[in-house]
Amino acid sequence: MQKISGLIAAPFTPFDESGELNLALIPAYYDMLKKNKVTGAFICGSTGEGVSLTFDEKVAVMTAWASLTSTDAEFTLMMLLGGTNIKECQQLARLAEQVGVDAVSFTSPSYFKPANVDQLAKCCVEIAGASPRTAFYYYHIPVLTGGNFPMIELLKKIDGVIPNFRGIKYTHEDFMDFLSCMNFAERKYDMLWGRDENMLSALVLGVKGAVGSTYNYAAPLYLRLMEAFEAGDLEKANALQQQSIDMISLLGKYGGIAVGKAFMKLISLNCGEFRLPVKNMSIEQFALFKADVMKLGFQDFAAHGCDKPEDGR
Repeated sequence: MQKISGLIAAPFTPFDESGELNLALIPAYYDMLKKNKVTGAFICGSTGEGVSLTFDEKVAVMTAWASLTSTDAEFTLMMLLGGTNIKECQQLARLAEQVGVDAVSFTSPSYFKPANVDQLAKCCVEIAGASPRTAFYYYHIPVLTGGNFPMIELLKKIDGVIPNFRGIKYTHEDFMDFLSCMNFAERKYDMLWGRDENMLSALVLGVKGAVGSTYNYAAPLYLRLMEAFEAGDLEKANALQQQSIDMISLLGKYGGIAVGKAFMKLISLNCGEFRLPVKNMSIEQFALFKADVMKLGFQDFAAHGCDKPEDGR
């Protein structure tokens, strides 16, 4: 039951100007994450627009990443299989195991929703069994799926039932439930924190690994935050978390999840735009956004490794 530590970025799926996959960008993306001491990638998740990709596109993205990471023992590749279609999740799980993905993940069905934790556990059993030699994580993000069950109840249902169940990617604000999951069965399971803006609070509970979208373009900020916490400098850690909050507040100001790709353009990694139904910002909004970003001192904690900041869209 090896546990993941450090920052796991949730990469954006790169698209070209016509909205098609731009797989050629992935090697540079991987290289940038490595240079910024990111220890893994959680692909095809919320940030990666997994719900907006076709089955074949998911396979293509997964294969492109796996071709780079399968021999990298220091980098963990995690693949979100999906949640709505159980059969499709099983098919992807089998392919993930074949190409050498380190871990697969599944999130609650959001159309035909599980009636209770028992049904959710049954889904996990069916999907995890499709890739028995690959670590399996449940992805808890009730704000998007509506599957708002206590995760401690899920752990009780699956403990000892799913041999390759490794833990939970926890993207929610219920610290009571999260701590109960961490302490369950003598801290057997790997609990990965998924709210970048609350990292400091999670570190206090003992978190060692986190998955997030802002680690793509601001990993140095969070590494400093973790270092300050480990050193006992809570004032510095507090200030760094506030910088994170101020940065993340721009996502709300300029339209939500698609703003992440605008941040990527500022570190010279153009991943294109988000697909419908997500709204992308206009050229005028991008200029205002860039000005706001610079006021935060973004250049002091932005990810490095790309040649130069990109000025335009």
